[in-house]
Amino acid sequence: MPVLLRPGAITRDDIERACGLRPLSKEELTADTPRASGTLLAHYAPNAKVRLMDARQLQSALDILGRDGRNIAIYHRSPLNVTTAQLLLRRMSDEPRDVARELFGMLRNFDDWGAKLIWIETPPDTADWEGVRDRLQRAAAAG
Repeated sequence: MPVLLRPGAITRDDIERACGLRPLSKEELTADTPRASGTLLAHYAPNAKVRLMDARQLQSALDILGRDGRNIAIYHRSPLNVTTAQLLLRRMSDEPRDVARELFGMLRNFDDWGAKLIWIETPPDTADWEGVRDRLQRAAAAG
């Protein structure tokens, strides 16, 4: 039975189409199953604390924040109403492969800028975004 140890650009659906079998997820593995590199919970974690939010939650947090956005970086897909220039805003691509390719570097750039908090808009809950969601959950796990 195939097992998807770490989601990425090749989706579970891609593997199922190619093999004719749906791979198990990492949650379905037993404790003695070999682990792939990068499967540790906090593997992608930057130094800053990462919080994942949907677009509505992100906008609500910005509304509460007001003009004080020091040391906060935001990685988002949806348009946002921002009232401060103190934030570091970076727009997330609509293409999951592009986001997967740039994510680690983006998180490191936020650290280099001095971010203490990184707010990230959670990507869509679709198969093509599974790898990105997995990496983002790992990045948020350390905080």
